[in-house]
Amino acid sequence: MSSSPDAPAVTVDRAGPEDFPRIGQLTADVYVGGGLASPEYGVQLRDVAGRADRAELLVVRDEEGRVVGSVALVLAGDFGEVTESADEAAFRMLVVDPAVQGRGIGELLVRTCLERARAAGKRRMVLSTDRGMPAAQRLYERLGFTRLPERDWQPAPGIDLLVYALDL
Repeated sequence: MSSSPDAPAVTVDRAGPEDFPRIGQLTADVYVGGGLASPEYGVQLRDVAGRADRAELLVVRDEEGRVVGSVALVLAGDFGEVTESADEAAFRMLVVDPAVQGRGIGELLVRTCLERARAAGKRRMVLSTDRGMPAAQRLYERLGFTRLPERDWQPAPGIDLLVYALDL
C-alpha cells in the first residue's frame, strides 16, 4: 500500500480472539447498518469465533493498533460456499471501517488474500458480492477479477450474489 501523509500506517495480521468482538461489531455495523445485509444475517456476521474455525481471519490495524478492516480467507472446506474445487480459495465478509474507507485498506486485504492463496498452491480466487456493493465490485475488477455469471447464486430469496474470479 502506498503511503501518503493522510493515509494511516497499517499492518495486516492474523486476528486473535481478542479481536473477535471488534471484527463482529464492525462487520455487522457496515453490512447491516449500511443496508447491505438483513438483521438475521447480522447474527452470522457477529459470529467471528464460528468463522475462525473455518477460515483464516485477517485484520488491518491502524497506527494505534485498532482493527480497521477484516476479511475471512477460505483456503479449505465449505465456508466459502462459492468454491467448487480444492484448487479454489475464497474470501468472505471483507469489511473496512467507514472512517478509513478510500485509503487502500480493502485492496490491501484482497492482495494479502491473493498472496496467501498463491502460497497455499491455489489456482483461482473466487468470491461472492451483493449487487448493492458497487464500490467492492470496482475494486475487484480493478484487481483483475472477472465475472462468473454462471455461478451467481441466492443464499436466500431476494438475495442475489454475483460471483467473481481471478486466476492465480
